[in-house]
Amino acid sequence: MKRLLTESKKVVLVLTAIFICNSCARNPVTGKRDFSLVSKDQEIAMGQQADPEVIAQFGLYPSEALQNFINQKGQQMVAVSHRQDLKYQFRIVDSPVINAFAVPGGYVYFTRGIMAHFNNEAQFAGVLGHEIGHIAARHSARQQSKTMLAQLGLVVGMVVSPELAQFGEQAQQSLALLFLKFGRDDERESDRLGVEYSTKIGYDANYMADFFRTLQRQQEQSEAEPIPDFLSTHPNPADRYQTVKELAADWQQKTKAKNLQVNRNTYLKLIDGLVYGEDPRQGFVEANVFYHPELKFQFPVPTGWLYQNSPTQFQMAEKEGKALLALTLAGGKTLEEAAQQTMQKYSLQALESKKVTVNGFPALAVVADQQAQQDQQQQQQQQTATIRTLTYFIQDGASIYSLMGISAKPDFETYFTTFSNTMQQFRKLTDPARLNKQPERVRIKTIAKTTTLAEALRQNKVTDNRLTEMAILNGMELQDQVTAGTLIKVVQ
Repeated sequence: MKRLLTESKKVVLVLTAIFICNSCARNPVTGKRDFSLVSKDQEIAMGQQADPEVIAQFGLYPSEALQNFINQKGQQMVAVSHRQDLKYQFRIVDSPVINAFAVPGGYVYFTRGIMAHFNNEAQFAGVLGHEIGHIAARHSARQQSKTMLAQLGLVVGMVVSPELAQFGEQAQQSLALLFLKFGRDDERESDRLGVEYSTKIGYDANYMADFFRTLQRQQEQSEAEPIPDFLSTHPNPADRYQTVKELAADWQQKTKAKNLQVNRNTYLKLIDGLVYGEDPRQGFVEANVFYHPELKFQFPVPTGWLYQNSPTQFQMAEKEGKALLALTLAGGKTLEEAAQQTMQKYSLQALESKKVTVNGFPALAVVADQQAQQDQQQQQQQQTATIRTLTYFIQDGASIYSLMGISAKPDFETYFTTFSNTMQQFRKLTDPARLNKQPERVRIKTIAKTTTLAEALRQNKVTDNRLTEMAILNGMELQDQVTAGTLIKVVQ
């Protein structure tokens, strides 16, 4: 028996080695073979599936000029990249967060928040090259392979350790999160590629390094504490600054590039009028109340809770993560249809429901459990609910809103009053000041006479409490001299 087991292990090891060798694809950047379980066709399919989800989550920023700009520069850069065998798509999404990201299959996204913080085309080009670099070096595909391999290992673990089966779903989610972000080595490689690609299409990559200074200052001004180097998958902005400066000098020497472009004024004119910060037309929070001017409703946010808004949902979370409230549009033409579809979507089992009226709106209140299956033996006997929800389905004309409160079953009674109070205060928005609230926008101003940035900002009606914010937005220090004729950004 022992010999048979030993021989079986040898066979498994041989088969595994063959499987891994066959799963190695040549990296277009390094020329070396990388372990990958994701084919090119699978990469493309992943991107095609993710793209509508990204757009649904954030929405596209409604500016044809900006969308054409990122697509034109993106396609120009793809032509000098290591990977031209994909149909790349470049989009600016309607989010105030300072971010840019890429998904497998050639999809690259910049937020309007990051577009507002660039101060010239060279900075933009460096970050664009960085994101194309993630795709060219197959970082996304490699990360997906790690996730698949981790889940494969989990399944094997379940076979040999049945007692772990009940934790299977949670473990898979944790492993997926573990590999969700790119590692530091991938980020450094993409920085290098960003310098290379932006230099090759004629931009001065030194300005890419300057943008890392902006990121660092923005992080320092953030309410959240900076992430320590050893905890972050991204290299620290201060470290990246020096590295990118050195890379830029190397590539300029290699290519003997001359007359490299910065194009500060042309970029600033392009973003004149760009929405800055949260767009109140998509909903905003003021004095612990969420208002939606377009849909004309309001409801309170529980005191001390964190919140996040997107075009498809508004989420609120208790600081310790023990409870969640989420507003979305529900499907169905009637309250009953909306409840039934939601129960099916989230595998919920209704415990009780009743028709109610919420400030003149017809509504349906439902308490439901989400069932979590235990191991096979327990599964045959019973199912234990781990999640309990309270959902108010509220009808306003043809629209039905779902306000769902979610917590672990033992915590449900603790948060029930918070859930119900929030839902019962859903009401029509009638205040003209909030109905007509408009977003702040980036405005480009010309300095009339040489002065300091601080004084130039004050002359353009920037209040003292926002001077530092505007200095970071301009990529400058408040004491910097700005000469007559210089363009600067203000927010109005």
